[in-house]
Amino acid sequence: MTFPAGYQTDSGYDQAEDHIGPFYFKREGDAYEFAFLAGAQHCNANQIVHGGVLMTFADYGLCMVATDGYEAESCVTVSFNSEFVAAAEIGQIVTCQAEIMRKTRSMVFVRGQVCAQNEIVMSFSAVVKRLLPRD
Repeated sequence: MTFPAGYQTDSGYDQAEDHIGPFYFKREGDAYEFAFLAGAQHCNANQIVHGGVLMTFADYGLCMVATDGYEAESCVTVSFNSEFVAAAEIGQIVTCQAEIMRKTRSMVFVRGQVCAQNEIVMSFSAVVKRLLPRD
């Protein structure tokens, strides 16, 4: 599948995300947007996108934002909270936006939303530990 203009994927860094995705990102200045096309492999027994897939996708986005695209550092998630408010379905492009609330020398506090068809399906907040420098 060809993704909408401006999106790219960076496979090979995180095998779990590669297996679950593919996940895509688009960067405009300092802002990121993340997306994936929901397929049958992303769905649960009710034929809606599995909550674990949405959480993994949100983690992908929040870590990319927290590390500025893994350019100079990596991170690990130490806390993740989410609220599911609607369902995402097969064939929809699911997007994620995340923002840094606070960044210290060792931790980054992030919050965001996952949407499908411009409707919020999940909100989240997380804390990640910065790992400096990335090898």
